[in-house]
Amino acid sequence: MKFETPLIRGRLLRRYKRFLADVILEDGAEATVHCANPGAMLGLDAPGEAVWLERSPNPKRKLPLSWRLVELEGGHFAGIDTSLPNRIVGEALAAGAIPELAGHASYRPEVRYGTKSRVDFLASGGGLPDTYIEVKNVHLRREGDWAEFPDCVTTRGAKHLAELAAMVAEGHRAVMLYVIQRTDCARFRLAADLDPGYARAFAAARDAGVEAIAYDTRISPEGISLGGPVPVTGPA
Repeated sequence: MKFETPLIRGRLLRRYKRFLADVILEDGAEATVHCANPGAMLGLDAPGEAVWLERSPNPKRKLPLSWRLVELEGGHFAGIDTSLPNRIVGEALAAGAIPELAGHASYRPEVRYGTKSRVDFLASGGGLPDTYIEVKNVHLRREGDWAEFPDCVTTRGAKHLAELAAMVAEGHRAVMLYVIQRTDCARFRLAADLDPGYARAFAAARDAGVEAIAYDTRISPEGISLGGPVPVTGPA
Protein backbone atom coordinates (compact mmCIF):
# COMPACT_ATOMS: atom_id res chain seq x y z
CA MET A 1 0.00 0.00 0.00
CA LYS A 2 1.52 3.28 -1.14
CA PHE A 3 0.59 6.59 0.41
CA GLU A 4 -1.32 8.84 -1.98
CA THR A 5 0.88 11.86 -1.42
CA PRO A 6 4.43 12.27 -0.01
CA LEU A 7 4.45 12.28 3.77
CA ILE A 8 5.39 15.40 5.71
CA ARG A 9 7.50 15.20 8.88
CA GLY A 10 6.63 17.08 12.05
CA ARG A 11 6.61 16.93 15.85
CA LEU A 12 3.61 16.07 17.98
CA LEU A 13 2.39 18.77 20.32
CA ARG A 14 -0.63 16.96 21.73
CA ARG A 15 -3.36 14.47 20.91
CA TYR A 16 -6.89 15.14 22.14
CA LYS A 17 -10.54 14.18 21.62
CA ARG A 18 -9.19 10.85 20.30
CA PHE A 19 -9.32 11.91 16.66
CA LEU A 20 -7.41 15.21 16.73
CA ALA A 21 -3.76 16.14 17.21
CA ASP A 22 -1.75 19.33 17.05
CA VAL A 23 1.66 19.18 15.38
CA ILE A 24 4.43 21.55 14.46
CA LEU A 25 5.82 21.09 10.98
CA GLU A 26 9.48 21.36 10.05
CA ASP A 27 8.92 24.84 8.63
CA GLY A 28 7.65 25.98 12.04
CA ALA A 29 3.97 26.11 11.12
CA GLU A 30 1.45 24.54 13.49
CA ALA A 31 -1.46 22.43 12.25
CA THR A 32 -4.38 20.43 13.61
CA VAL A 33 -4.46 17.00 11.98
CA HIS A 34 -6.82 14.03 11.87
CA CYS A 35 -5.83 11.02 14.00
CA ALA A 36 -7.51 7.90 12.62
CA ASN A 37 -7.21 5.91 15.83
CA PRO A 38 -9.85 5.58 18.58
CA GLY A 39 -7.58 3.54 20.87
CA ALA A 40 -5.30 4.43 23.75
CA MET A 41 -2.15 4.62 21.57
CA LEU A 42 0.00 3.77 24.61
CA GLY A 43 3.58 4.90 24.07
CA LEU A 44 2.84 6.52 20.71
CA ASP A 45 1.26 9.87 21.52
CA ALA A 46 3.82 11.57 23.77
CA PRO A 47 4.47 15.25 23.00
CA GLY A 48 7.69 15.67 21.03
CA GLU A 49 7.36 12.44 19.05
CA ALA A 50 8.47 12.64 15.43
CA VAL A 51 5.39 12.04 13.30
CA TRP A 52 4.67 11.70 9.58
CA LEU A 53 1.56 13.20 8.01
CA GLU A 54 -0.24 12.71 4.70
CA ARG A 55 -1.94 15.57 2.89
CA SER A 56 -5.30 14.73 1.36
CA PRO A 57 -5.66 15.39 -2.37
CA ASN A 58 -9.23 16.58 -1.61
CA PRO A 59 -9.05 20.41 -1.38
CA LYS A 60 -12.45 20.55 0.39
CA ARG A 61 -11.43 18.42 3.34
CA LYS A 62 -11.71 20.27 6.67
CA LEU A 63 -8.44 18.83 8.03
CA PRO A 64 -6.14 18.35 5.05
CA LEU A 65 -3.43 16.50 7.02
CA SER A 66 -3.76 13.00 8.52
CA TRP A 67 -1.36 11.42 10.99
CA ARG A 68 0.04 8.17 9.55
CA LEU A 69 3.32 7.21 11.26
CA VAL A 70 5.36 7.65 14.42
CA GLU A 71 9.13 7.57 14.01
CA LEU A 72 10.69 5.25 16.60
CA GLU A 73 14.24 4.77 17.87
CA GLY A 74 16.70 2.91 15.67
CA GLY A 75 15.08 3.88 12.40
CA HIS A 76 11.87 1.99 13.15
CA PHE A 77 8.31 3.14 12.46
CA ALA A 78 4.83 2.53 13.85
CA GLY A 79 1.64 3.03 11.84
CA ILE A 80 -1.17 4.62 13.85
CA ASP A 81 -4.01 4.63 11.30
CA THR A 82 -6.32 1.76 12.28
CA SER A 83 -8.06 1.84 8.89
CA LEU A 84 -4.94 0.78 6.98
CA PRO A 85 -4.53 -2.89 8.03
CA ASN A 86 -7.61 -3.91 6.04
CA ARG A 87 -6.16 -2.27 2.93
CA ILE A 88 -2.80 -3.91 3.57
CA VAL A 89 -4.38 -7.33 4.05
CA GLY A 90 -6.63 -6.87 1.01
CA GLU A 91 -3.60 -6.29 -1.20
CA ALA A 92 -1.78 -9.27 0.33
CA LEU A 93 -4.76 -11.60 -0.14
CA ALA A 94 -5.10 -10.57 -3.79
CA ALA A 95 -1.41 -11.28 -4.32
CA GLY A 96 -1.55 -14.66 -2.56
CA ALA A 97 1.00 -13.35 -0.05
CA ILE A 98 -0.58 -14.96 3.04
CA PRO A 99 0.05 -18.72 2.63
CA GLU A 100 -2.37 -19.65 5.44
CA LEU A 101 -5.20 -17.95 3.51
CA ALA A 102 -4.17 -18.55 -0.11
CA GLY A 103 -5.98 -20.60 -2.74
CA HIS A 104 -9.51 -19.18 -2.60
CA ALA A 105 -11.24 -17.91 -5.72
CA SER A 106 -12.47 -14.69 -4.09
CA TYR A 107 -11.91 -12.49 -1.06
CA ARG A 108 -14.92 -10.29 -0.43
CA PRO A 109 -14.62 -7.45 2.09
CA GLU A 110 -17.25 -6.33 4.58
CA VAL A 111 -19.63 -9.30 4.29
CA ARG A 112 -22.54 -9.42 6.74
CA TYR A 113 -22.42 -12.19 9.34
CA GLY A 114 -23.08 -12.85 12.99
CA THR A 115 -25.21 -10.38 14.94
CA LYS A 116 -25.41 -7.18 12.92
CA SER A 117 -21.70 -7.43 12.09
CA ARG A 118 -19.56 -7.46 8.98
CA VAL A 119 -16.56 -9.74 8.67
CA ASP A 120 -13.48 -8.01 7.27
CA PHE A 121 -13.02 -10.62 4.54
CA LEU A 122 -14.87 -13.74 3.44
CA ALA A 123 -12.64 -16.07 1.45
CA SER A 124 -14.56 -18.53 -0.70
CA GLY A 125 -14.21 -20.88 -3.67
CA GLY A 126 -11.16 -22.70 -4.91
CA GLY A 127 -12.41 -25.99 -3.50
CA LEU A 128 -11.72 -24.77 0.04
CA PRO A 129 -14.06 -24.18 2.98
CA ASP A 130 -15.42 -20.66 3.35
CA THR A 131 -13.06 -18.77 5.63
CA TYR A 132 -14.14 -15.83 7.78
CA ILE A 133 -11.24 -13.44 8.40
CA GLU A 134 -11.19 -10.69 11.02
CA VAL A 135 -8.29 -8.22 10.94
CA LYS A 136 -7.00 -6.40 14.03
CA ASN A 137 -4.50 -3.56 14.13
CA VAL A 138 -1.64 -3.99 16.61
CA HIS A 139 0.80 -1.23 17.56
CA LEU A 140 1.38 -1.68 21.30
CA ARG A 141 4.88 -2.57 22.50
CA ARG A 142 5.76 -2.44 26.19
CA GLU A 143 8.54 -4.99 26.63
CA GLY A 144 11.30 -6.42 24.48
CA ASP A 145 10.18 -7.29 20.97
CA TRP A 146 6.63 -8.24 22.01
CA ALA A 147 3.71 -6.75 20.11
CA GLU A 148 0.53 -6.81 22.20
CA PHE A 149 -3.22 -6.48 21.66
CA PRO A 150 -5.40 -4.78 22.73
CA ASP A 151 -4.14 -1.45 24.07
CA CYS A 152 -7.44 -0.77 25.86
CA VAL A 153 -10.72 -2.55 26.60
CA THR A 154 -12.47 -3.69 23.41
CA THR A 155 -15.87 -5.28 23.90
CA ARG A 156 -16.32 -5.13 20.13
CA GLY A 157 -13.19 -7.23 19.67
CA ALA A 158 -14.48 -9.85 22.10
CA LYS A 159 -17.77 -9.94 20.20
CA HIS A 160 -15.89 -10.62 16.95
CA LEU A 161 -14.13 -13.59 18.55
CA ALA A 162 -17.46 -15.07 19.64
CA GLU A 163 -18.92 -14.58 16.16
CA LEU A 164 -15.94 -16.29 14.57
CA ALA A 165 -16.42 -19.22 16.93
CA ALA A 166 -20.05 -19.42 15.81
CA MET A 167 -18.90 -19.70 12.19
CA VAL A 168 -16.65 -22.62 13.12
CA ALA A 169 -19.63 -24.28 14.81
CA GLU A 170 -21.51 -23.98 11.52
CA GLY A 171 -18.73 -25.87 9.71
CA HIS A 172 -16.73 -22.95 8.33
CA ARG A 173 -13.15 -21.89 8.93
CA ALA A 174 -12.45 -18.73 10.94
CA VAL A 175 -9.20 -16.82 11.32
CA MET A 176 -8.22 -13.85 13.48
CA LEU A 177 -5.38 -12.00 11.75
CA TYR A 178 -3.35 -9.57 13.85
CA VAL A 179 -1.43 -7.01 11.77
CA ILE A 180 1.53 -5.54 13.66
CA GLN A 181 1.91 -1.97 12.49
CA ARG A 182 5.38 -1.43 13.85
CA THR A 183 8.79 -2.61 12.73
CA ASP A 184 10.47 -3.28 16.10
CA CYS A 185 8.49 -6.40 17.11
CA ALA A 186 9.11 -10.07 16.37
CA ARG A 187 6.51 -11.80 18.57
CA PHE A 188 2.83 -11.36 19.45
CA ARG A 189 0.85 -11.90 22.63
CA LEU A 190 -2.32 -10.68 24.32
CA ALA A 191 -2.24 -7.80 26.79
CA ALA A 192 -4.51 -9.60 29.25
CA ASP A 193 -3.81 -7.08 32.00
CA LEU A 194 -5.34 -4.31 29.86
CA ASP A 195 -8.45 -6.29 28.88
CA PRO A 196 -9.02 -9.57 30.78
CA GLY A 197 -12.36 -9.99 29.03
CA TYR A 198 -10.74 -10.06 25.62
CA ALA A 199 -8.17 -12.58 26.83
CA ARG A 200 -10.96 -14.87 28.02
CA ALA A 201 -12.81 -14.48 24.71
CA PHE A 202 -9.59 -15.26 22.82
CA ALA A 203 -9.02 -18.46 24.80
CA ALA A 204 -12.62 -19.57 24.29
CA ALA A 205 -12.45 -18.86 20.56
CA ARG A 206 -9.25 -20.84 20.10
CA ASP A 207 -10.76 -23.73 22.04
CA ALA A 208 -13.72 -23.56 19.65
CA GLY A 209 -11.40 -23.84 16.62
CA VAL A 210 -10.76 -20.21 15.65
CA GLU A 211 -7.24 -19.82 14.29
CA ALA A 212 -5.01 -16.91 15.31
CA ILE A 213 -2.15 -15.70 13.14
CA ALA A 214 -0.01 -12.57 13.29
CA TYR A 215 2.02 -10.80 10.60
CA ASP A 216 4.47 -7.95 10.87
CA THR A 217 4.70 -5.12 8.35
CA ARG A 218 7.27 -3.23 6.31
CA ILE A 219 6.82 0.48 6.99
CA SER A 220 8.44 3.55 5.47
CA PRO A 221 7.32 7.10 4.60
CA GLU A 222 6.55 5.71 1.13
CA GLY A 223 4.04 3.06 2.21
CA ILE A 224 3.18 -0.01 4.26
CA SER A 225 3.05 -3.64 3.17
CA LEU A 226 2.52 -6.95 4.91
CA GLY A 227 5.69 -8.68 6.03
CA GLY A 228 5.95 -12.20 7.38
CA PRO A 229 4.35 -14.33 10.10
CA VAL A 230 5.40 -13.98 13.74
CA PRO A 231 4.74 -16.39 16.61
CA VAL A 232 1.48 -16.04 18.56
CA THR A 233 1.37 -16.85 22.26
CA GLY A 234 -1.18 -16.47 25.04
CA PRO A 235 -1.57 -13.59 27.48
CA ALA A 236 1.37 -11.69 28.96
